[in-house]
Amino acid sequence: MSGIRPSTDVDAERAPDAPGVPIRRVLKAYEQIAEQLRELIASGKLSPGERLPSEGNLARQFGVSRATVRESLRVLTAQNLIRTAKGSGGGSYVTLPTVDHLSEFLRANFDLLTASQDVSLDDFLEIRMLLEVPAARLAAERRDAGLLERLHAAIPEEPLKLTTQDQFVFNKSFHTIVLEAADNKLLYVSAQPIFSILQRALARSNLSAAFHRSINEYHRRITVAIGAGDADDAGEQMRLHLEQLHPEYQRVWRRTARTGRIG
Repeated sequence: MSGIRPSTDVDAERAPDAPGVPIRRVLKAYEQIAEQLRELIASGKLSPGERLPSEGNLARQFGVSRATVRESLRVLTAQNLIRTAKGSGGGSYVTLPTVDHLSEFLRANFDLLTASQDVSLDDFLEIRMLLEVPAARLAAERRDAGLLERLHAAIPEEPLKLTTQDQFVFNKSFHTIVLEAADNKLLYVSAQPIFSILQRALARSNLSAAFHRSINEYHRRITVAIGAGDADDAGEQMRLHLEQLHPEYQRVWRRTARTGRIG
C-alpha cells in the first residue's frame, strides 16, 4: 500500500434546534483512522495477509501521534480485522473475522447485555425460537448423506450414565450440527451465541433424569424428520423441543438473577 489519504467523510446529522442545518459529528482521531482502515479492508484494497505500514509511517500519513495510531490498531485488533506479530517479521497484518470469531464476539456482548438486565429471558427464548425452528426446516431441505450419522452420534444412547457436563456436550453438539446443516452462515452466527448463553445457565442447575431423557427424545424426533426431508415436521419438532425447555429456563433464570450471574 503506497499511502493512505485521511478521509473527512463523517455521517451528517441535523441539529435538533436548527432544522435544515447539517452538522457533522466530530470523530476522535483514532476513530477516523480505524474507520478508514476498516473501509479499505472491507473493500479489498487491503488484502488478507497484507502488512500495514509501520506505526510511524501511519502516524506521518495521518498527521497524528504514534499513540493515536496505536489506539486505532487496538480497535481493529478487537474486531479481528488485523493481527499483530512480533519479532523480525513483526507488524500489523490484515485478517478477516471467521464465523466463530463473530459468534464469540456476539456471545460476549450478549453476556454484557444480560448482566446489565437490558435483555430479558423472553428476548432470548423468542429469538432462539425464531432462529432454530427455521434452521431445522432448512436442515431437512438441505441435508446431505453424512448429516444423519452426525446427528445420531450427537444423541447418547444412555444419557443418564453420563455426567451432567458430558450430557451438555452432546446437547451442544446436536444443536450445532443442525445449525451448520442449515447452511446459512448468518443464521449460524446469530443463533450459536444465544444457544450457548442459555445452555450455560442450565448447565449450572440441577436437572432431573426425566428432563435429560426428554431432551434426547426430542433430538431423536428432530433427526427422524430431518432424515425424511420433512421440513414442516422438523420445524414443528424443534418448536416443541424449545417450548419444553422454557419452564426450566425460567426456573434457572429466576434463581441466577438473584446472584447477578446469568448464562
